[in-house]
Amino acid sequence: MHKIKAVVIAATVVVAIAAVGTAVFLMPKSSLTEERLSGKLTIAGSTTLLPINEECRRLLMEKNPELRISVSGGGSGHGIKAAGAGEIDIGAASRDIKSKEMEVYPDLKLVVIGKDSLAIVVHPNNPVNELTMEEASKIFSGEINNWKEVGGEDAKIRVITREGGSGTREVFETYVMKRFGREIAGAASVKPSNGEVRATVSGDKNSIGYVSLGFVDPSLKALKIDGVEATVENVLSGDYPISRSLYLITKGEPEQLEKAFIDYMLSEEGQKVVEDNGYIRVK
Repeated sequence: MHKIKAVVIAATVVVAIAAVGTAVFLMPKSSLTEERLSGKLTIAGSTTLLPINEECRRLLMEKNPELRISVSGGGSGHGIKAAGAGEIDIGAASRDIKSKEMEVYPDLKLVVIGKDSLAIVVHPNNPVNELTMEEASKIFSGEINNWKEVGGEDAKIRVITREGGSGTREVFETYVMKRFGREIAGAASVKPSNGEVRATVSGDKNSIGYVSLGFVDPSLKALKIDGVEATVENVLSGDYPISRSLYLITKGEPEQLEKAFIDYMLSEEGQKVVEDNGYIRVK
């Protein structure tokens, strides 16, 4: 009888061990080493950061099927205000935060995810290849209004600029206009994004505009400024005079999903997205 009990007990123990062993063997490795993200995240602001944010959204959502990320533009001013007011999770800005914005939204937390520059651009068939910084300021203020005044053809210059609240416009005004005490002409044609400026200038031989360095492609010609080309190498060396930081912004310390997106942007994969879009990585 005792032998039978022993056999039964031994058999039970073997079955139990086998069951436990099988359970461990079948458990997916990913469930032990990876934590899937889920939930919703809203990001808005600078159109300069838009292609970076959109690509990082795509990559993160591929890895995390239950994660939903909404990305939109609206300009740096919108991104800062909406983040500060708690209307979105992450704001995107391509300019520094103004002191008055920090007074209104003192809880803003900023993370630099890349560097950028601006290029002054014309149609590829425009014979003008370079300007001095002062000539550029005179063109955008309306003091120079014919291309022949800067070595081009006898044709009226059509000035293209960005809307108020644009980080790209803010940086352009700081580096190009304000140093000479000038303002962008009221007659300038206003566009709501880098993409719109690119589309307009690439379709009009007599127009001139400015875009983020990451938006320069064969449909545009970036002018040399004071003899220096607008390239990543010249920005890093300090030879090209216009540069700026690119920010992701949260209200207070980032929460789990916000932190996950920012951390991804600063990862090797995320920094490659920054670099692939023509911007300058910070890691």
